Amino acid sequence: MLARTVQSLPEGPHLVYEPKWDGFRALASTGPVRLHSRRGRRLDTRWPEVAAALDAQMPDGLLLDGEIVRWADGRLDFAALQRRNRASSRSARRLAAEEPCHLVVFDLLHEGGTDLTRRALRHRRARLERLFGGVDDPHLVLGWQTGDPATAREWFDGLADAGIEGLVAKDDRRSYRPGRRGWDKYKRVTTTEAVVGGVVGRPDRPWALILGRRDPGSGALRPVGRTHDLDEAQREGLDGLLSKAGDDHPWPRTLGPAWGRETRQPYTRVEPDLVVEVEPDASVAGGKWRHLVRYLRPRPDLSPGEVPEGLAIDAEEPG
Repeated sequence: MLARTVQSLPEGPHLVYEPKWDGFRALASTGPVRLHSRRGRRLDTRWPEVAAALDAQMPDGLLLDGEIVRWADGRLDFAALQRRNRASSRSARRLAAEEPCHLVVFDLLHEGGTDLTRRALRHRRARLERLFGGVDDPHLVLGWQTGDPATAREWFDGLADAGIEGLVAKDDRRSYRPGRRGWDKYKRVTTTEAVVGGVVGRPDRPWALILGRRDPGSGALRPVGRTHDLDEAQREGLDGLLSKAGDDHPWPRTLGPAWGRETRQPYTRVEPDLVVEVEPDASVAGGKWRHLVRYLRPRPDLSPGEVPEGLAIDAEEPG
């Protein structure tokens, strides 16, 4: 089951709220234990510590829905999940000891071989809570849930620095409908600035922008993000503001895999003079904003030196 984006937090007598975890969505079955991605890819060999916990702690005949996460130094670490996802079975066993991960379970779809998907969420949640009453392995975590909007907003505000992307709102009367967008996701909207260091396409006809920020330690301009594809009005609004860079540009001619691409990405380097306002979310990995960011507008009134450093998105607006 999936979620659709909403612009405000919905409220109502039958709604419950959960943190939106930044991890790998996973379906877990027991008897025997299997972990699968939403698209059916096997995950148990890459997260053997989670598979072992399920085998030891859970009865046979379950199908659980949840998110594999890595919690380190007070925040979610998506980069560790990426390392694990690329690891061989042998390397995954080593990383399981060095960088242990956790399965946050938020739904129970089968129990004792019985299909529960047609039952109401409140019924499934009650059975899930009873199931977790006997779990004492830190690799398995019952997902948080509240019916109180005030508590949900406290989570929304207080967990942002920990990498929580937002909230998911669910109607506790509803059944589980695989593949349907029957939940609502409310994500943090924060705007900030970045320097345009490259474009997908030509400087006079960009299809997307490659964004840079200064490294807080070295001061070097680093590629940290890519925008969604620009629409016609956005491309026209950049007319005359971008120019092709010379050979002294600090970035390589292709960028490593990132932003949903599995291979190196060609692009056109531009002079890093233009500041733009963008809307990233809280998800970061490998020193970059992990998801494509929303482009808002050019900021020719700002200089690159006025742009916040690193990946901070909560800095006061310059100027």
